[in-house]
Amino acid sequence: MTTARTAPHKLPRDFLWGFATASFQIEGSLDKDGRGKSFWDDFSKLPGKTLDGRDGDVATDSYKLWREDLDLLTSYGVKSYRFSLAWSRIIPLGGRNDPVNEQGIKFYSDLIDALLARGITPFVTLYHWDLPQTLHDRYGGWLNKDEIVKDYENYARVCFERFGDRVKHWLTMNEPWCISILGYGRGVFAPGRSSDRMRSPEGDSTTEPWIVGHSVILAHAYATKLYREAFRQRQGGQIGITLNGDWAIPYDDSPESIAAAQHALDVAIGGCAPVSVAVWSADSAFASAQDPIYLGHYPAYLREMLGERLPTFTPAELAVVKGSSDFYGMNTYTTNLCKAGGDDEFQGKVEYTFTRPDGTQLGTQAHCAWLQDYPQGFRELMNYLWNRYHMPIYVTENGFAVKDENNKPVEEALSDGDRVEYFRGTTGALLGAVAEDGVDVRAYFAWSLLDNFEWADGYVTRFGVTYVDYETQRRYPKDSARFVCQWFKEHVDKDETTPASKRPANVAGLGTDAQLVRAVAA
Repeated sequence: MTTARTAPHKLPRDFLWGFATASFQIEGSLDKDGRGKSFWDDFSKLPGKTLDGRDGDVATDSYKLWREDLDLLTSYGVKSYRFSLAWSRIIPLGGRNDPVNEQGIKFYSDLIDALLARGITPFVTLYHWDLPQTLHDRYGGWLNKDEIVKDYENYARVCFERFGDRVKHWLTMNEPWCISILGYGRGVFAPGRSSDRMRSPEGDSTTEPWIVGHSVILAHAYATKLYREAFRQRQGGQIGITLNGDWAIPYDDSPESIAAAQHALDVAIGGCAPVSVAVWSADSAFASAQDPIYLGHYPAYLREMLGERLPTFTPAELAVVKGSSDFYGMNTYTTNLCKAGGDDEFQGKVEYTFTRPDGTQLGTQAHCAWLQDYPQGFRELMNYLWNRYHMPIYVTENGFAVKDENNKPVEEALSDGDRVEYFRGTTGALLGAVAEDGVDVRAYFAWSLLDNFEWADGYVTRFGVTYVDYETQRRYPKDSARFVCQWFKEHVDKDETTPASKRPANVAGLGTDAQLVRAVAA
């Protein structure tokens, strides 16, 4: 990363910033142009699986409206766009012996070409939770390590072959903790397996999440090995994994709370998922996924807690897993206060709260119960990861859902002050970590470009910096979009060699009044 000539308190000129989305959350058109089913297609239609009873059939209709979405990105002046590929749009049946869908290839190829033509760097996620339904039906999907690793490696190969001449930034997996814990432990995400028979007729929450997490880590590692050995030399890109994890701090100064916070990080960060001082997205999965990839072993606390239920790597597998990420992909949203107690293994047997001992709240409450604003935690987390793993950090998701935003008139929703304050805090923390603490952070992607299908929450939770009217599919920039774009315009060191025609338009052009914002028509 070019830093030698960076101005004081500026981010380097090659710092990547932009917004992120995921295929199932925005594309819609689930039965168009040869796409096969993912296991979210039918799962989202089951009664009670989404808060509002709505599914992903249309989402933000971005399969049809992708050019309008790129117009929006161009007006925002972003340097990069993170999006995911739908496995079942590329290989409808998913398997290594199944045919490739050329219409799906063309869709993503056209999208990549259009981004590059606009001077926007594509940052591509191979897997963002939408497993081809056929693979789940054939052999259990992620529960079958031997089959799924081979099929995923083949899918990755197709993507590298077809898109790698233009894509130089690859993410293998988005949030292994969510894949494993929410899909096979809590049962709230597809395929919805759980020991809770009120929620699922089958599944074992004591074993399946750890089996799945193990398979996901191996699939990531073998795809990385493939890229490095067969594609990197001629394509010149980099590849890694992105892990969800929130910072964790002790509830009080007691030894028990201090230990609880570290346990949370060990489970979440060391396992391969979130990062909350013990994170695997729930704070006990973070180290569970990260430590094998970056350090070559699961954290001791996770091994102690799970015993024989924690799968082991063969020496040959471990040789592939260790060092299998070129960077640290970081999805993070909040900070948790941690105290000892509880029997939830997915949180490292730690209790989380936002309420301090004096009764005050840690920060501003979001629409989701699990999220409050606490920018200090963001900076501390970046320092923790840098000091623990010594890998460059790419912040691949970070965002805020304003409370009850879905119930507000559009003009009011566009004035999203709580989200603006959230981004004001996290961008300030980002700059402090880089310029003052010396943390090597190379990218920041706000979640999300658009309001979208928010998985089990349906459409009632809005994370977008762009408001989407789901009835008309019109897009309206919110105040947070203007803030984020202006902040990076002011805080990324300018590249004087960039032609004027490729430089972002004045962010003020997005409008200063809710009635004047530029809407992108559907």
